[in-house]
Amino acid sequence: MIAGLESIVGQSFLFLDEETRNHYGHDETEDYVFPPGVLVKPANTQEISEIMQFANAYKIPVVPIGGRTGLSGGALCIHRGLGISMERLNKILEIDERNLQVTAEPAVITQVLREAVAEKNLFYPVDPSSQGSCWIGGNVAENSGGARAVKYGVTKDYVLNLEIVLPTGEIIWTGANTLKNSTGYNLTQLMVGSEGTLGIITKIVLKLLPKNAQNVLMLVPFYKAGEACQAVSAIFRAGIVPSAMEFMERDAIDWAIKYVDGLNVLVKDNIEAHLLIEVDGNHSELLFAEAEKIMGVVEAFQIDEVLFADTEDQKNALWKMRRSVAEAVKHNSIYKEEDTVVPRYELPMLLEGIKSIGKKYGFQSVCYGHAGDGNLHVNIIKGTMTDENWKIEVPKGIREIFELTVALKGTLSGEHGIGFVQKNYMDIAFSKVHLQLMKNIKNVFDPNNILNPGKIFPDSL
Repeated sequence: MIAGLESIVGQSFLFLDEETRNHYGHDETEDYVFPPGVLVKPANTQEISEIMQFANAYKIPVVPIGGRTGLSGGALCIHRGLGISMERLNKILEIDERNLQVTAEPAVITQVLREAVAEKNLFYPVDPSSQGSCWIGGNVAENSGGARAVKYGVTKDYVLNLEIVLPTGEIIWTGANTLKNSTGYNLTQLMVGSEGTLGIITKIVLKLLPKNAQNVLMLVPFYKAGEACQAVSAIFRAGIVPSAMEFMERDAIDWAIKYVDGLNVLVKDNIEAHLLIEVDGNHSELLFAEAEKIMGVVEAFQIDEVLFADTEDQKNALWKMRRSVAEAVKHNSIYKEEDTVVPRYELPMLLEGIKSIGKKYGFQSVCYGHAGDGNLHVNIIKGTMTDENWKIEVPKGIREIFELTVALKGTLSGEHGIGFVQKNYMDIAFSKVHLQLMKNIKNVFDPNNILNPGKIFPDSL
């Protein structure tokens, strides 16, 4: 096997040593480490095609490994096998200013892509909190969102076409570089969010937008966390669509302030939550009118003084605080993160239910997320829990949280994916018929079940 792979990628890009394999054996999912048996770093689509033909012939499990910022274990080599690091496919191939499109390889860092198109006065809106380290290919594989998804949508709304390598080694383009396409089944959208189980993405064509010139950013402190959730739906019902609306519980802000040096945000003792709200556009008078309308809505709730970010430095500091919450939580305690999403009007019921379930099973939770989408990240904190309770009681609580989420007409994940850690909760969201249909699709693409096996589908299926 080793000689066959070495003939494809060369000796310099094949790794068997334990240190390298361990390095590529984890992402940001809790403390899991599943090293591949062998790691390769191909240079291009053709090498990946040859690797997949080889792996399929010998039925070797293969996992495409991206930036390893995932939170559901999608890039973990749980069956050892072969890990394919995509890191050498890291170029922006074309920025098409005439058609407002960009073509990129999968290992381009999301923020690098966003900044490159911004230099052309163009805008790629998808901005996960990990945008400074996550890769655009992983964003496509997980259908990533971010703070501005509330107005602009998620990754699927910008993917026009994909070059992929199938598990059997064939290379195909899934669609066309057009804004409309009603020609056959939509293989492009099938690939988006498929978590590396149907094919390996090697080129990505994304739609872009013109860049907005201005924004207004405000931080609204609420005395009651439930009222912060209520205010989310009220703002939309008032006819306003913010470009971002982020919810942060008290502990989330406190931990972020302690974790990030230089953050100067005063949080009064009796404040339970904040909303970080942004509106954007090209006309300042319209933005300030929208901000005033938002103020009229939130003043109907119990709030403290609203902070308006007057300078770019202030805006950057507030966004840094929000984007640092996940790292701050991880730094503070062992934790499990769930990625619930419900219709936004149901957010207060979801938050209340999460806290009640936590009391029942003896765990603390820290909640934050993209409130404008109804997307609430639930961080379950180990703290002083015993190892036994962490192992036995917490999964029961997680199942109840997901049952509540689905009862509120939501689902298990808004943007993190199912991967390895959530797969055995899929029966809550889907019937056996649903799951078998999905499994049948997987079998068509991957008849030998070699590509990212053991992900998405419950062990019982």
